[in-house]
Amino acid sequence: MWKRLLLVSALSAAMSSAALADSLTVGFSQVGSESGWRAAETSVAKSEAQKRGITLKIADGQQKQENQIKAVRSFIAQGVDAIFIAPIVQTGWEPVLEEAKDAKIPVFLLDRAITVKDDSLYMTVVTADNVLEGKLIGDWLVKEMDGKPCNVVELQGTVGASVAIDRKKGFAEAIAKTPNIKIIRSQSGDFTRSKGKEVMESFIKAENNGKNICMVYAHNDDMAIGAIQAIKEAGLKPGKDILTGSIDGVPDIYKAMLAGEANANVELTPNMAGPAFDALEKFKKDGTLPPKIVRTESKLFLPDSAQAELDKKKDMGY
Repeated sequence: MWKRLLLVSALSAAMSSAALADSLTVGFSQVGSESGWRAAETSVAKSEAQKRGITLKIADGQQKQENQIKAVRSFIAQGVDAIFIAPIVQTGWEPVLEEAKDAKIPVFLLDRAITVKDDSLYMTVVTADNVLEGKLIGDWLVKEMDGKPCNVVELQGTVGASVAIDRKKGFAEAIAKTPNIKIIRSQSGDFTRSKGKEVMESFIKAENNGKNICMVYAHNDDMAIGAIQAIKEAGLKPGKDILTGSIDGVPDIYKAMLAGEANANVELTPNMAGPAFDALEKFKKDGTLPPKIVRTESKLFLPDSAQAELDKKKDMGY
C-alpha cells in the first residue's frame, strides 16, 4: 500500500513538473550575433529550453539597446512567463523593467549585469566573474614576462557593456604592480572580428608597424582572431612577435593556439540559460527565489590543452 502511494506521489510530482514546464513561455532578448560565443549561447539556450519543454522566443537585438527594449515590451504584451535579457549595455533599463515588474513577469539577466537603483527589477543574473577573467589573462602575462618589459594594446568590448568594463578592470588590476607591463593603447572593437581587425591595424600603424607592441589583450576571442589577421597582414607572427590573450573559448581561438598564433585564453561557458531555466522552474513551482548572482566557472587555458578543448566544443553548440 505504501509503495503504491509513494509511486503515485512520485508520478504525480513528475507530471506536475512536466505540466509546469510545458506551460512556460520565455522571451529571450539576445544581444545579437556579434561573435561565435554569442551564437553558441543562443544555440545552447534553445537546446536547454527544448529539454525542459519550454517555449523559447528569441529576439535578436542586433547590438542595439533600443531593439532589445522593443523586444522586452513585445514579450510583456504577449504575456510570457519570464523574460531573459543579455543586456548590451549596463544602463537605461529601469523604465522597461518596471513595466515587466508591473506585469508580474520575472526578468533574468544572462552573462551581463545592469545598473539599476532597484535590484528587485530583475530576479537574478547568471554570469561569470568577468573581473576574474581579465585578471587571469593579466596574471598569465605577468608570469610569462617574468620582469621583462611589455607594451600591451587592448581591444575593448562594446562601450558601456558590463563585461567590457569588468574584463578591463581585472586585467588592469593584475598588472598594476608590475611597472614593466603597461597598456599603451586601448580602444573598442565592439566584440566583433571585423572591428577587432580594423582597430588592431590602426594600433600596428601607430606603434612602429607593430614593433612597439608586445601583446594584444582582447576582451573576446572574435576580436583576438581579427587582431591575429591584422598582425599576419603586417608581416608579423602572431603568438611570437605579438602575444595574444583573450576570453570566451570559441573553437577558432583553440585552432589559433594549435597553429602557434594564440597564447592564452579564458573559457566562458555558453550555457547561461540552463541555470536561469532551473531558477525559473523552482520559482514557478514553490516561490523559491534564486541568489541575486549565479556564477558560472571561468578557466585559463594554454596551447597544451587546445586540442582537448577543441574536441569538447562539438558538444557545446558551436
